Amino acid sequence: MELKRVVVTGFGALTPIGNNANEYWENLIKGTSGAAPITLFDSTNFKTKFACEVKNFDPLNYFDKKEAKKMDRNSQFGQIVAREAIAHSRIIEDKVDKNRVGVIWGSGIGGLETFETEVLGYAHRGGSPRFNPFFIPKMIADITPGNISIEFGFHGPNYTTVSACSSSANAIIDAKMLIQLGKSDIIVCGGSEAAVTASGVGGFNAMHALSTRNDDPKAASRPFDKDRDGFVLGEGAGCVILEEYEHAVKRGATIYAELLGGGLSADAHHMTAPHPEGFGAYLVMNRCLEDAEVTADEVDHINMHGTSTPLGDIAESQAIAKLFGEHAFDIQINSTKSMTGHLLGAAGVIESIASLGTIIHGMIPPTINHFTDDEQLDSRLNFTFNHAVKKEVNIAMSNTFGFGGHNACVLFKKI
Repeated sequence: MELKRVVVTGFGALTPIGNNANEYWENLIKGTSGAAPITLFDSTNFKTKFACEVKNFDPLNYFDKKEAKKMDRNSQFGQIVAREAIAHSRIIEDKVDKNRVGVIWGSGIGGLETFETEVLGYAHRGGSPRFNPFFIPKMIADITPGNISIEFGFHGPNYTTVSACSSSANAIIDAKMLIQLGKSDIIVCGGSEAAVTASGVGGFNAMHALSTRNDDPKAASRPFDKDRDGFVLGEGAGCVILEEYEHAVKRGATIYAELLGGGLSADAHHMTAPHPEGFGAYLVMNRCLEDAEVTADEVDHINMHGTSTPLGDIAESQAIAKLFGEHAFDIQINSTKSMTGHLLGAAGVIESIASLGTIIHGMIPPTINHFTDDEQLDSRLNFTFNHAVKKEVNIAMSNTFGFGGHNACVLFKKI
């Protein structure tokens, strides 16, 4: 059986540095930091008092009051970016067969704010079980693709992928495979996360995972810098429209890139720490290249997972040097988490959109906040520190790794 080709025909984003895809890209190129003091709850007693929140967000600008109350912030984000991506792709105007359109969505945690509010409310009421009737539908991670399908009438495959920080990259890979096998013509896929809550920040603080650079939040996310001290928690969502190539051509869609490959692997090492030599990272990138039938020396750019954690940045860098050999030093690599923070389950898709931007615009966003070289990292690797770089990109790779050792990698090609 000959596999069908898969292309990108639309995208949307809602991030800490831009409330739509264009704003997001413009601020990536400018090197804008999305980190600021937390406004969503009182963080006075927390070790970390800052995060990368979505700015100027009012759900009533997107939903009526009744509708907004039925949705967790996580689901609101997802619905908004899906609307943007669907409009961008013009699949509604072109009257595609909705029976052949699916929705696959990633979220590492789901409706954390709703869960927190309801459980704390139960405790404050002294154990009186007066829960909101929308508690469960608002909380469950799979409600976002359900809501998207309901709004637009899409009857294709519909589910959520949950693999921690790899969740939305897994959604993209699942969508790719379903389209390749002819099971759908179009899949709306992406991810959302809204974990900047007391339990979210408190939980990650307890793991010593977050930066505590409270005196300088904007410079706290500093991947590959010697003085990095943990990731910065972010929130938001992203969406890409994946479509079978011939279907896209037939309807005259704008094609932004081809999704050429997807790889998956497990570290099989530790609950939260990466494999020290980056073995799982090496495997997943190699599998992605094999799936795409692309050689290592054809890759122009890698958007690294690059969370700004002491161990993770080293392991991933080692994996790149091992897999790509001498060509590794010619690849323009970066970590856009230096600007957006870590969006957990939504990281894979917003970083895929950043990778698409490099192909479309011929620019590599910077890794900001680099001040001191880390002698444990190979200085020959080009991390695109502090300033965007103009470069023609034909093939771009994006890495996403999650707690539990879940690794996902996707590869896009100019078409």
